[in-house]
Amino acid sequence: MLHVRPYAAQEALLARRQEQETSPFRQGYATRAGIEATLSQGVRRMGLRRARYDGLQKTHLQHVLTAVAINLVRIDAVLTGTPRGQTRLSPFAALATHPKQPRKLA
Repeated sequence: MLHVRPYAAQEALLARRQEQETSPFRQGYATRAGIEATLSQGVRRMGLRRARYDGLQKTHLQHVLTAVAINLVRIDAVLTGTPRGQTRLSPFAALATHPKQPRKLA
């Protein structure tokens, strides 16, 4: 299937892609990537999306303690030299980088 965008939409897309190649954009995105990584770690390892308590004050305390726990885990990783996890590949990316092996004809 072929999708043809209107001229204005295509120009806006190309302008945005060029903007993404600039240094200020990359610096801003690096900050966002760090924040996203912290949130992901909190959700995956610390159960950040689940409030264990009722009430705003207790939930706030849980979030503060979760933030402290994330910092302690990161400090421990730095002090013990624990390597960071590898970035996951999508199934398509894994297939695209998979080395081709010759077929044997029987």
